[in-house]
Amino acid sequence: MAIVAGAKPTLLEALTDKRMVAVLFMSFASGLPFNLTGFTLQAWLASEHVDIRTIGFFSLVGIPYIWKFMWAPLLDRYSAPILGRRRGWILIFQACLAVSIGAMGFCSPTANLAGLAMVAVLVAFFSATQDIVIDAYRVDTIPPHERAVAAAAAAFGYRTAAMLAGAALVAIAAHLGWRVAFLFVAGLMVATMISTLRAPEPSAVSRPPQTLLQAVWLPLKNLVTQKGAAGFLLLVLLYKAGDAFALSLYSTFMLRGPGFTLDELSAGKLTMTAATIVGVTLGGWLYLKWGMFRSLLIFGVAQALTNLLYMWLALAGHQFWLLIFATALDTMAGGMGQAAFVAFLMSLCSASFSATQYALLSAMASLPRIVTGAIAGIVEPAVGWPKFFIITCLTAVPGLIVLSVLKRPLESVAEREVGTARG
Repeated sequence: MAIVAGAKPTLLEALTDKRMVAVLFMSFASGLPFNLTGFTLQAWLASEHVDIRTIGFFSLVGIPYIWKFMWAPLLDRYSAPILGRRRGWILIFQACLAVSIGAMGFCSPTANLAGLAMVAVLVAFFSATQDIVIDAYRVDTIPPHERAVAAAAAAFGYRTAAMLAGAALVAIAAHLGWRVAFLFVAGLMVATMISTLRAPEPSAVSRPPQTLLQAVWLPLKNLVTQKGAAGFLLLVLLYKAGDAFALSLYSTFMLRGPGFTLDELSAGKLTMTAATIVGVTLGGWLYLKWGMFRSLLIFGVAQALTNLLYMWLALAGHQFWLLIFATALDTMAGGMGQAAFVAFLMSLCSASFSATQYALLSAMASLPRIVTGAIAGIVEPAVGWPKFFIITCLTAVPGLIVLSVLKRPLESVAEREVGTARG
């Protein structure tokens, strides 16, 4: 079933459109490695009694997500030797990820912490590079008037894979060991290569930059000369900061704060998966009804306030029902915000430079998630868990202020996309 050009699709229609299905499965592949260098690695280190400062600084292995825009122009300029400009590179880096994830399972945080860090950085590099091309494929394939649904599909696939892989990996590790758990995720990554082989090529293939210099300069020029560009870039940096700060030590908090077990932590991860499914689906549907600004504002406020649920859990102690309740509401709000945020990022990109532009924007958006882990490892011992989560809530306020100031420019972007759909 194909979506009629220029029409606003429903989520049900999107599920039967081959382009949306490709976006869904590619985003699933993009999300699989995400937790391996984040929540899951934290859980592994915490279970091996690594000190909290070291755990906090281990979040810096995700630095390739920040710097991925530096090699993104290469992927805009050059095509892979197989399957075309986008799918070929996706397939190659999926194979690299399968190998490196499997290798991560053979490392040890006690016998060789430095070796584990090096392999984790390699996983993050391949993952970030895969993200560059998958994001570019989505921008190239989906027209502006369908991006709200594409954003929901992308967030659905990405966050579901990230949370599901994290939950399954922790559960497997609790009973069969970490090596088996990482090999399981490596096998899933191999399976995602099938969807890449079957994905359709973009119907309108944009012309790539003719030189590497053009691939670097033209995307930046196009991005920063947009009306309201400075404010948009600041919003990209700040919108998810509070959410990222609160979740930066999630696994460590659950294990060392209220004192939950690995099995209980795994249940929390599964709750994240279910709540994220609800959140991105509801967020995509509401985005179609509310538009860009209203969606970003309401979802942003919800992301900030739900951080306080973890403060409640820190004060209440080992209450399993509260773990489920807090995790469900917080990640549902995060999923809604992610659906709207991805649509916003896509609206800023040009198809000719989609790899470089989206890589730059998503790298900026990832910066709070990467650096807040190290900051949290210093802040939490100084203030304690309850006050820490109050601080994470307040961290979201600057982004909401910037969003409010940008109301008119964001409405102009939305009107431009409606005009594109009608044209």
